[in-house]
Amino acid sequence: MEIRNLEHTGFDTLFSGFERAFSDYEIRFDKEEVRSMLERRGYNPRLSFAAFDKGEIVAFTLNGTGLFDGIPTAYDTGTGTVKEHRGKGLAGKIFSHSTPFLKEAGIRQYLLEVLQNNEKAISVYRKMNFATTREFDCFRQSIEKIDNPAVAEEDSTLKIEPVTTRFIRECLDFCDFSPSWQNSIDSIERGESALTCLGALVDGLPAGYCVFDPETGDLTQIAVKKEHRRKGVASRLLREATSRMKTGFVKILNVCDSSRALPAFLEKKSIPLASKQFEMILPL
Repeated sequence: MEIRNLEHTGFDTLFSGFERAFSDYEIRFDKEEVRSMLERRGYNPRLSFAAFDKGEIVAFTLNGTGLFDGIPTAYDTGTGTVKEHRGKGLAGKIFSHSTPFLKEAGIRQYLLEVLQNNEKAISVYRKMNFATTREFDCFRQSIEKIDNPAVAEEDSTLKIEPVTTRFIRECLDFCDFSPSWQNSIDSIERGESALTCLGALVDGLPAGYCVFDPETGDLTQIAVKKEHRRKGVASRLLREATSRMKTGFVKILNVCDSSRALPAFLEKKSIPLASKQFEMILPL
């Protein structure tokens, strides 16, 4: 058994290990979706590590790197162990092996998200001195069950049109909370080619925006300027986004539980809470 970084590991080998690690899970992964996910989350193969047995990946931690709240950060983009190799502490060994390399590269903290019902993992992270920094709510609904009909008389001054990530960056203060790593503007810019960005303009001025991935149903961000709320702007954005989804569902991940406006809007649209996550950080 050898632990080494993934700098010289091809994507096919990486995906094979990824697929095998999650083969007994209900969810199935598409190769291009995984490639897109890694790109968006800042995957850094030089600072990602895996355990190899006879040339095959049997456990891994894929790290994204970048700034988070202005701090050089490594983000757990994906951790997994092939079923036959579980119970050997490989995830912990990989993390311990990677820590000196992360520090040497100037990384000052390690960030991850974990489902709140995953008590075993949470216990391990707390023993490693990870601290919970925020709680996130995640929502999901079949598009056909969303209660968001068009109204008879829509505001003629409101226009929805494609925009660039520059538009999104200039409107970030419309959001009531700082997005999680995977929904951040840096993530959006990294994955721009696969995402759709729509702007809402009232009399030609920015009033809101949304960002989504039509291939996965992921509604990455949706926000409306405070003075334009409760005027149908978010409803129009949501309707435009869901009409372009190639999935039969929409998912909104990592809404900070201190936020009130977005969960209330989603509840009104019959998009229910599906799961809850902790955001956890370990200083390095």
